[in-house]
Amino acid sequence: MLVIGLTGSIGMGKSAAAQHFRSRGVPVCDADAEVHRLYEGSGVTAVAAAFPNAIRGGKVHRGLLAQEVAGHPEKLKRLEAIVHPMVVKAEIEFLREEERRGAKFAVLEIPLLFETGAEKRVDVTVVLSAPPEVQRARVLARPGMTIDKLEHLLKRQLADAEKRARADFVVDSGTTLEDMQAQLDKILESLEGRKGRVMDTLRHGQEH
Repeated sequence: MLVIGLTGSIGMGKSAAAQHFRSRGVPVCDADAEVHRLYEGSGVTAVAAAFPNAIRGGKVHRGLLAQEVAGHPEKLKRLEAIVHPMVVKAEIEFLREEERRGAKFAVLEIPLLFETGAEKRVDVTVVLSAPPEVQRARVLARPGMTIDKLEHLLKRQLADAEKRARADFVVDSGTTLEDMQAQLDKILESLEGRKGRVMDTLRHGQEH
């Protein structure tokens, strides 16, 4: 099974790309969705120990947690040290399960793929990219989004040009949805029969 890492900066169309992969029968593990699950279940105890003020009703309140770590890099690192290993564990379980089911491909959708070194945990990387004006228009159209929030989010992410330079495949998501989907189909076609190393590593128990 070949493991594909899907990434791109905010507003670049990762969700639409992930949905298209699913429509083609390719299983997708969404790192953000895994974090949501952790904040409502198995991750609550660990987060509560470090950030007790961010817990409401037995769950992690994302808004309060965001307020607590905003402007405090050391707190953000502490949070990442708690959550990151849990997400990686969930991704590994997902990959093993999909391989057991006989999947040829599996996608890990990871917004901060390069920023967290997750490219080492996939066989190929696919980056979604759109012109800056398209990206800004998409993100600022989201409820509650402001220019300040957008700038803050972009500071946490590698520049789009850097992501494109490091990617195995770059998908132009600034055009139509149909065009983006066609580009993704071409990538899948080009990867048919390609062998990956990630699952070999996992089979040998090297969970990195």
